[in-house]
Amino acid sequence: MTMTLDEIKLKINTFHQNGQVINAVYWLLKKYNLKNKNLKRFEFREKAKPDFILMTTEGDFGHLQIIRIPENTFEFPLELMLVLIAHEMVHVNQKAQKPYILDKNEREWQAYYEMNFHTQFPQIPKISNFYKKFFANKGLEYYNRMGEGSELQQKYADQKKQVEDLIATLK
Repeated sequence: MTMTLDEIKLKINTFHQNGQVINAVYWLLKKYNLKNKNLKRFEFREKAKPDFILMTTEGDFGHLQIIRIPENTFEFPLELMLVLIAHEMVHVNQKAQKPYILDKNEREWQAYYEMNFHTQFPQIPKISNFYKKFFANKGLEYYNRMGEGSELQQKYADQKKQVEDLIATLK
């Protein structure tokens, strides 16, 4: 049965109100086809603030990964939380499956690119232009850290142009 985004938000709110944040995340993984055999589990981290929401993927390369999410994850817009979870799921693949993405700048570039272009997770709902622009600029920060004219920058030059074009349309 297909659910509307509003129906999904209502269900997630019910999970949240009943203190079942982790269950809500697993339900979303299933609903949006984000499940991954390389994910060990979700754990809580400190509460997020409106201007700072931190999720992290932790674990050694080649091993199952743990994603840490704020206890109050679902006090924020669901579309934003889904794109942040998708970002972390990109990291799960980068760290658990060969070829590993060893360079942090490359890992972050790939994850921020996914947040706007949904190439790995096309079913994720779109985010607001404000967040699109924010995440595009964050991605460019990591691109710039790869080293001027480096092999990595050359590898992602076409994607960088896509990101720059996206930013230009959002002004």
